[in-house]
Amino acid sequence: MKPTNTSVVWGHPSLRVVLDVSPDGPVGVRSLSAGGAAPRPRTTQPLVELLLPGAGRARSAHRFSQTAAGVRLAYRGCEQSRDGQWHVLRMDLHDAASGLDAEVFFRSADGVPAFQVWTRVTNRGQEPALLLAVTSFAASFAGGSVESTDVLRADSEWLGESRWTREPLRAGAVPDLHLAAHGQDGRGVLAVVSTGTWSTGTHLPTGGLVDRDGGQAWLWQIEHNGPWRWEVGERLDGAYVALLGPNDLDHQWQQWLAPGESFTTVPVSVAVSGEGLDGAAAALTAHRRAIVRPHPDREALPVVFNDYMNTLMGDPTTAKLLPLIEAAASAGAEVFCVDAGWYDDGGAWWDSVGEWQPSQSRFPRGIEEVLGHIRELGLVPGLWLEPEVIGVRSPMADKLPPEAFLQRGGVRLAEHGRYHLDLRHPRAVAHLDQVVDRLVEELGVGYFKLDYNIDPGAGTDLDAGSAGAGLLGHNRAHLAWLDGVLARHPGLILENCASGAMRMDYALLSRMQLQSTSDQQDPRLYPPVAVAAPLSILPEQSASWAYPQPGMSDEEIAFTLCTGMLGRLYLSGRLDGMSAAQLDSVRDAVRVHQEMRADLARATPLWPLGLPRWDDPWLALALRAGEDTYLGVWRRDGGAPPVRLELPHLAGRPVEIDVSYPRHLPSWERAWDPGTGTLTLTPSGDEPLSARILHLRPTR
Repeated sequence: MKPTNTSVVWGHPSLRVVLDVSPDGPVGVRSLSAGGAAPRPRTTQPLVELLLPGAGRARSAHRFSQTAAGVRLAYRGCEQSRDGQWHVLRMDLHDAASGLDAEVFFRSADGVPAFQVWTRVTNRGQEPALLLAVTSFAASFAGGSVESTDVLRADSEWLGESRWTREPLRAGAVPDLHLAAHGQDGRGVLAVVSTGTWSTGTHLPTGGLVDRDGGQAWLWQIEHNGPWRWEVGERLDGAYVALLGPNDLDHQWQQWLAPGESFTTVPVSVAVSGEGLDGAAAALTAHRRAIVRPHPDREALPVVFNDYMNTLMGDPTTAKLLPLIEAAASAGAEVFCVDAGWYDDGGAWWDSVGEWQPSQSRFPRGIEEVLGHIRELGLVPGLWLEPEVIGVRSPMADKLPPEAFLQRGGVRLAEHGRYHLDLRHPRAVAHLDQVVDRLVEELGVGYFKLDYNIDPGAGTDLDAGSAGAGLLGHNRAHLAWLDGVLARHPGLILENCASGAMRMDYALLSRMQLQSTSDQQDPRLYPPVAVAAPLSILPEQSASWAYPQPGMSDEEIAFTLCTGMLGRLYLSGRLDGMSAAQLDSVRDAVRVHQEMRADLARATPLWPLGLPRWDDPWLALALRAGEDTYLGVWRRDGGAPPVRLELPHLAGRPVEIDVSYPRHLPSWERAWDPGTGTLTLTPSGDEPLSARILHLRPTR
């Protein structure tokens, strides 16, 4: 396809992408918009940044903007097509100096103002080429000025996941250096980097830019179960964004390409809106629903009970489980997952895992008795599994060849008493396939909680040109293994867990059905995690623990249950020790959740108090599904004054406000102001912890 007026326009009524393709400069994104025209001057930020050792950067800087090869990549043509719901664009670029081709693939679901994009580099030259970095996507931010631009990013760690901040780009990351007076692009950058295999163990691969004045907003996510980098900086033509997977600077990654060989980057996705953060979050939510794998769980969304958190804590036995299973079934759970410890005969199982054979001492009549009881009560039986590790004391450590493990310098990588399988090796894959098939076909397991509690670092140099390249090969083999498991067992439900949410990315979540959001055991500290989660994962995949206990007050029980209700309700707690009234409260929460879960699977998130901060006394999350809005509100300080919630989508309309849960506790005073679209809530008491789930619906 030939360009028209030195540009290519692609998209559909909900998305418009304009790319500059003039012969006197690199191909670049001139504008992104949610369907309407967005006039903007020509950009000089290359669409693809390509770092080569013999070319480097066009200007010295520790950032991925203006690489020498990226500036040279010239437009060769493009092709637009349609594949079912997907609108597809392929841009063809070529660097004559290096002989490298770059193909950039865009795809966008019909009706969704977002796209997924990746780059494939092919060596068309006569000599091998060494890649040090390739961006999946790079573009100048098609918003307002840098002065009016906010950046969104999130830190994350074990027990403190998804801690978002929104601040002006000028607040420190990108100071005003008067670049125009110097006639040069800047050199500084806000770089957010994740290393190793805990893809969300330090920061989230989701980020965004929002123009405070005009409302233009971008949100992005890097879809990789390994290392990545996103960065924002300033150029003469404004702010830019670069998104990429592993690279030499951060991750010890480099890739040789022989003549004719290709390398494909990790995919990333970008959502765009003219309606600020809420609009971009709605767009990215719709896009995520388009890229996730079809599965029966997406319609059923069963309530899961897991015996671990603040309950059995990795010490399951037949005697402990049978009454807990009965209590969970009575409360309305539909899946019962036996967590860690079910394979342990000796009590010190951490560094001996890997065979995944049921314990005989914990289950004197076999684990079949426990799993059978789960099925008899109408629940799906589940087991915890940490497939990618082999304990250093496990018999499997010697049964598998050394080449089946990640290595550095010929030495197996060991971390926290475990070796790490290399899923590029067929023996490693065969072992895991045998384990899963045996547990599914012989024991009738229908649900796996797939945990992941170590990070092997930069990767493996066995059969790889660099440690980072070896790790990328393993990461992709891991995804292929998951695809194979689901192809053989299409109804099997897979929960993604990694010490809570240390690997919460859409390489995995496009395949697995739900995501554990944290390992946080303190019910007071969990709500900010649960409230923030829908900015980075789908509400129907967001599994936040609700672990009520017999020793809690009625308000505390309701507080912890509310934490799990605006997502995948993920129950735990000693339900078998509760009074009849306490169990009724749990049962009521489950029933309310089941009544609204179909709406959750089409809802978009809103934050009536803004994105949560870790110590906020009040927290709120709204999920909007058509005319219905489900609002969760948590008070974590009994002395906090009444709270005022912003719900602009309901402004100008009378609204019916019902308490969905808990109905058996004192009601909060509610005052709705349709003129401003604000709801004021005043709790009736001074309980230190209290929460409510409200249902709002316009009456006309």
